[in-house]
Amino acid sequence: MTSRRARGPVADRVKTVGGRERADRAVANRGLPTLEFETGTPYDEYVGTAVLHGLQRPVTDAPEELAFLVTTQVMELYFGLIRSEWTLTQRLLDADQVTAATTAIGRSVRHFEALNAAWGALGWLTPAQFNSFRDELGEASGFQSSMYRHLEFLLGNKSEALTRPHRRTPKVYQELVEALNRPSLYDSVLSLLARRGFEIPRGQDPAAEYAPSPLVEAAWVRIYAEQGPGEELWILGEALTDLSERFSDWRYRHLMAVRRSMGAKPGSGGSSGVSWLERSLRREVFPELWSARTAM
Repeated sequence: MTSRRARGPVADRVKTVGGRERADRAVANRGLPTLEFETGTPYDEYVGTAVLHGLQRPVTDAPEELAFLVTTQVMELYFGLIRSEWTLTQRLLDADQVTAATTAIGRSVRHFEALNAAWGALGWLTPAQFNSFRDELGEASGFQSSMYRHLEFLLGNKSEALTRPHRRTPKVYQELVEALNRPSLYDSVLSLLARRGFEIPRGQDPAAEYAPSPLVEAAWVRIYAEQGPGEELWILGEALTDLSERFSDWRYRHLMAVRRSMGAKPGSGGSSGVSWLERSLRREVFPELWSARTAM
């Protein structure tokens, strides 16, 4: 498949180079890297390294804060990447392209593995080290991440109240409200199952938090009973289960990072901290894929 070149300032600055030209360049350079460029390096232009490295603006001189800030920013980038994969997955499911949708889910599972590994970069953070800069963060809290909220909404964990922190940022708020009122990724999965002849509940409010259904559980039981490895709905179910598991890993790693760095102190954003995260951890994603295993 040939990709179309995007339009924009970065695409305008980065020169297109084909395979033949790369081969000729390697011969001319005698196998060495190119060392001279008319402007900045193509790598810096494409990646935007100057912008990226200019985004770290610690508010204290505590050496631990930079690691906390960089790790948080890396996580935000992964949130955006995963959101892109899941919105693509929805479009593919809605178009009955199940194999391509399952491939996109599989990529997002790999992204989650990297995202979850990022918690390891903060595993050394003790309460004393966190306290050395925590007060200076004010009320800033990961709970306020709009991109993470998009992921929750795509998974069916919806709440109008959780859009409210962003009301003073009109573009962000509008995007969240639109995401709240759109079908979730799981809604797209269930619509696919309905089109395939399974009995699925109708008329659910897309803005409401997803509620498990015996009909959906029965559909998954039937899929696993009648299909097997290699069949597309069976593979889709396993991919969604992998995704649910990795998302639960994320929540657990978040909980443990908080417990390790601040114990049961109240959260910076006004929550109860650990107990709030424990409640979140109990909310299952794609619940019937788990309950169906008991019924099989």
